[in-house]
Amino acid sequence: MAQDLIFTKPIFHEKIWGGRRLDTVFHYDIPEGAIGECWAISAHPAGDCEVVSGPFAGSTLSQLWDEHHELFGHAEGDRFPLLIKILDADGDLSIQVHPDDEYARVHERGSLGKCECWCVLDCDEDATIIVGQKAKDREEFARLVEEGRWSDLVNEVPIHKGDFFQIDAGTVHAIKAGTLILETQQSSDVTYRVYDYDRVQADGTKRELHLQQSMDVVDYAAKAPVSGAVETPEVDGVTRLESNERYTVERVRVCGAKTLVQDHDFMCVSVIEGAGSVNGVELKKGSHFVAPCESGDLAFEGDMTLICSWV
Repeated sequence: MAQDLIFTKPIFHEKIWGGRRLDTVFHYDIPEGAIGECWAISAHPAGDCEVVSGPFAGSTLSQLWDEHHELFGHAEGDRFPLLIKILDADGDLSIQVHPDDEYARVHERGSLGKCECWCVLDCDEDATIIVGQKAKDREEFARLVEEGRWSDLVNEVPIHKGDFFQIDAGTVHAIKAGTLILETQQSSDVTYRVYDYDRVQADGTKRELHLQQSMDVVDYAAKAPVSGAVETPEVDGVTRLESNERYTVERVRVCGAKTLVQDHDFMCVSVIEGAGSVNGVELKKGSHFVAPCESGDLAFEGDMTLICSWV
């Protein structure tokens, strides 16, 4: 039933690198300033989304996880496991890396690690992105950082609208200026900054760097990508972008009418292009919802592109 779908109210975060495209492109009512992130589906303490309609209106997503866990089937864990964001990079994000679950549990007060992936929604014609690094070990990494030899250290690749990147824990990365991205990630806000371009915040201070933690968690053996082009075939409008032990992510094209079988513990759905409806409820670009385990099949109508994810 349509009322079973959990529509969430986005939460917005100002960032030193943020812009205004969350307003101009998605028409969100965002605060003044450089707004870099829309937390669209989140139960994280730093941004716990409110349910906007239905029998659970006014509750937060974390409350549903704790008090109505039957909505999420047999999904395990002490917290809602995913976080869906849209990032507007008007400037460069820091060069950074995230820990895995075990390192975060020990060193970050029981936090989850941060495995994430990026769907490039739009980008400037000459935009690039950093995914991966070239140092063979901790010693070489430290030396290249100390000498400021960033082009020798990081792997920078050109990007295009529609590209996709999987960012495993331990992968050095940086979204760069002129990029709009939908990110699916574990519900974690742990980031270790390697370099922040020596830029200064409004209060005159520089943001903290975390070089020792970064070198602890970098996967020095990981192979860096040369492109984000999606090579997986599209079958009946559906493209499997990624599937790992943390999440599965698919791109779904709706042209007219399409029914998705919802047989997962839950499914997160984001509309990244177009407009239409689901089970009779209006959808537009920038709509997000969680389909709980007993929601039944999802009947879409319209002309839309969706990103769907589940654990």
